[in-house]
Amino acid sequence: MEDKKPMAKPQTTYNLYEAKTGLSRLVDRAAQGEEIIIAKAGTPLARLGPVSTRGPKRRKPGGWEGRVFIADDFDEPLPPEIQASFEGE
Repeated sequence: MEDKKPMAKPQTTYNLYEAKTGLSRLVDRAAQGEEIIIAKAGTPLARLGPVSTRGPKRRKPGGWEGRVFIADDFDEPLPPEIQASFEGE
């Protein structure tokens, strides 16, 4: 049985001079999902790729309702013997 992995979009490498002169075109290609590698003297230095336009997922309040219990005295001072342990006494 063959593993089916999602195919990555091909990445293309440009030297720094080519990237500088054609930056607008490269940005358009990256926005379409292509990964562009920018190299200097054959050494990859930077990656240009698309930016996700989706924001963080909005949270819906109440997800833990009924699963968590907070005692009425939760924010009351600790008993003196326990407080002493926190203070190293």
